Amino acid sequence: MINMAVKAARAAGSIINRAALDVEAVRISQKQVNDFVTEVDHNAELAIIETLLAAYPDHSILAEESGQEHGAKDSEFVWIIDPLNGTNNFIHGLPAYCVSIAMTFKGKLEQAVIYDPSRNDLFTATKGRGAYLNDRRLRVSKRVRLQECLISNGFPFRPGDDFNTHLSMMGDMMQRTSGLRRSGSAALDLAHVAAGYTDGFFEPGLASWDVAAGALMVTEAGGLVGNFSGDANFLEQGECMAGNPRIYGQMVAVLGKYSKFASAGDKAAVRQTAHTLVAHSPTRPAGNTNTPPASDAPF
Repeated sequence: MINMAVKAARAAGSIINRAALDVEAVRISQKQVNDFVTEVDHNAELAIIETLLAAYPDHSILAEESGQEHGAKDSEFVWIIDPLNGTNNFIHGLPAYCVSIAMTFKGKLEQAVIYDPSRNDLFTATKGRGAYLNDRRLRVSKRVRLQECLISNGFPFRPGDDFNTHLSMMGDMMQRTSGLRRSGSAALDLAHVAAGYTDGFFEPGLASWDVAAGALMVTEAGGLVGNFSGDANFLEQGECMAGNPRIYGQMVAVLGKYSKFASAGDKAAVRQTAHTLVAHSPTRPAGNTNTPPASDAPF
């Protein structure tokens, strides 16, 4: 199955690379503020689905753009697809995006491919058989002190996202690490944790297609993945944290209180911190009560 997933990912990557030669000609639409989809997303997704269903017509599909429109509806085999993880980067010509494909059997992750077409980097993982970058076996980093670690994360970008709580999370992590990084592609961030390029990752507001393949990469490379409380049953919970085993525990100690599944007391403390941030944020000039237009929203 991994070979067929690789074939599908490379087919999508070819579509993406051709479009990247003239990205300004790509048709773009907006799902909501700061959340874009292009014809490349749709074409790459269709290429993946056609490749997989030609080989496995009785399997189910869960794809970012088309949902569960294709494939069988009741199969125990489910392919979870993000055809272009990092669309906003792609639109701007920033080469930090990838194809992400995972397969679950009876709800358990079994196969994963993350393909970075701009670098021709192919990350693969099979349950119980390890994770690889091209032909090289991957292992998570060996750092044991959080203050020596480079941690990747994703920022909120949609209307309604809790910016102030995320700023609190970042503040807590920044003072305890050697630095934070944001690539704009959660799937690539997780692949980079698996490769040991970074030591950990955290981000709220993610869907299963953002993290499914990367999660298997990390665990097969010897790392841990879960929600901010450390619960490994995270795939549908909208928050993801990963790291090498020693660093993962230290991240739980910092971020656990921000989890949707934290205790009532921890949640109250987080709300108080967020209110403090609002109280100390710059105010608008007197008389200006207008909210900024959607196009001025932060990326």
